[in-house]
Amino acid sequence: MHIFAKILTWIDMDNIIDGHCGWAGTDPLYVRYHDEEWGRLVSDDRTLFEFLLLESAQAGLAWITVLRKREGYRQAFFGFDFEKVARMTEADVERLMAFDGIVRNRRKIESAITNARLFIDILREFGSFADYIFSFFPDRKPIVNHFSTLSEIPATSPQSDAISRDMRSRGFKFFGSTICYAFLQATGFVNDHLTGCHCR
Repeated sequence: MHIFAKILTWIDMDNIIDGHCGWAGTDPLYVRYHDEEWGRLVSDDRTLFEFLLLESAQAGLAWITVLRKREGYRQAFFGFDFEKVARMTEADVERLMAFDGIVRNRRKIESAITNARLFIDILREFGSFADYIFSFFPDRKPIVNHFSTLSEIPATSPQSDAISRDMRSRGFKFFGSTICYAFLQATGFVNDHLTGCHCR
């Protein structure tokens, strides 16, 4: 569950709303993201890089802040083309610091470039980012949890601990275990849709 969802549990948000996980609420953007993307397995490297970049940008922020700026990020980072992002320079950082379509945090912008270069290194080593992620999973299969309430969903897992630790050792930034777990949920490596959710 994203960090924002944890916050919602603290204010007693319903576990299921209109047939979907309660953290999505009634905001059309959240509901569409929940119904069409969250928890669906992603294997495409470009989409995985998109979520890596967006989840890293989320650190310290509400997910809705990043979700609302998603198209700005798409524009700023060449449609999430990691090869092009990896070639970005200090001049690009300065340009993006003046672009209000993203969260203008220099360290996060610089980390997106660093992470793109390291992402490419992983592709060379493992063949795909999905194969890298699955190397941390039992049987190399997604984990499907069977939680019935939002309060049961953890903020981290043994897999997110191990992946974030390995990624930090490789030099990735803004990808601690909590952000990593949110990434795994978003990209379907972990399915945390509640048992009463129509998306299960």
